[in-house]
Amino acid sequence: MKILRIILMVIVVASFLNGCNYNFIVPEDVPVIDPDDPDAPQISFANEIIPIFVNNNNCTSCHATGKQAPDLTSNNAYASLNSTRYINSTTPVESKIYKYPHPDTSTHMQKKYNSAQAALILGWIQQGAKNN
Repeated sequence: MKILRIILMVIVVASFLNGCNYNFIVPEDVPVIDPDDPDAPQISFANEIIPIFVNNNNCTSCHATGKQAPDLTSNNAYASLNSTRYINSTTPVESKIYKYPHPDTSTHMQKKYNSAQAALILGWIQQGAKNN
């Protein structure tokens, strides 16, 4: 009987120890982009912005040629975005391409940027939204 209690106690303790599950939230690495720093590296539209749109069909599942405007495919994204409709160079945070799919907004119900992607988009606009 004593052995049965010990076995039962071991099982109970083991189940409690095994039941502890910790989910650690790793903070997102958000780049700090200073638009007033002339020595800051330029954000590349081709190498840093286009991948936000096309990788994993992040945006291009809906925003592709013949679908919802703007066309964010690699070959057409810059021409589609290069207007005051999507880019507000006076007030970059009001740019539709930044504000609409921003992670903190409820306006775009499909895929959204993560914080790092949003920072890159904003930085690119602040640096003049160049086709580089």
